[in-house]
Amino acid sequence: MVNFIDKDSCYIDEEVIIGDNCTIYPNVIIEGKTIIGNNTIIMHGSYIKDSVIGNNNNIKSSYIVNSILGDNNEVGPYANIHTNNKIGNNNRIGNFIELKDNIIGNGNKIAHLSYLGNSTLENDIHFGCGAITVNKKFKSEKNQREKVLIKSNAFIGCNVNLVAPLTVGNYGFVAAGSTITHDVKNNSLVIDRNKELVIENYYND
Repeated sequence: MVNFIDKDSCYIDEEVIIGDNCTIYPNVIIEGKTIIGNNTIIMHGSYIKDSVIGNNNNIKSSYIVNSILGDNNEVGPYANIHTNNKIGNNNRIGNFIELKDNIIGNGNKIAHLSYLGNSTLENDIHFGCGAITVNKKFKSEKNQREKVLIKSNAFIGCNVNLVAPLTVGNYGFVAAGSTITHDVKNNSLVIDRNKELVIENYYND
């Protein structure tokens, strides 16, 4: 049985399969060949198309297209998961996250305001606020992308740029505000920031 809070405000395609004990909030659209498992909550304003969603997920006002989501994940609000993502179990995909062409393992925390593209994340990784992967080559083929691999238990600080191709090793730590262009070794901390420059009396009215 599926629990619709307001069935008249929702649009569900005929091909969609929804499991038992799911709750669908108002203004939800589910299209294409989508399969949703059991005990999943889909909050208001969500849009899902051609995706497989597992069991016990909580999807908050988010966009999921052409992607696979495992079990016990928390998504959103306002996440944009599109174009061939494969996401495992027990992940936190937070607010204003964009994911494109990623493989994401289990127990990862991507909390807010980040972009990940053409990347593989193993397990139990913390990906900080505002951190992104930079993976398109300048003057390259239109769809050519380099890849980023982040191994288990890594910590990516806030406002980090990971410039592909790049590997962050197991227990690799990247300090906030760093732009990383070389591999991060296992169990190491990388800090890459310019020295602060202060120009006094810069503005004279």
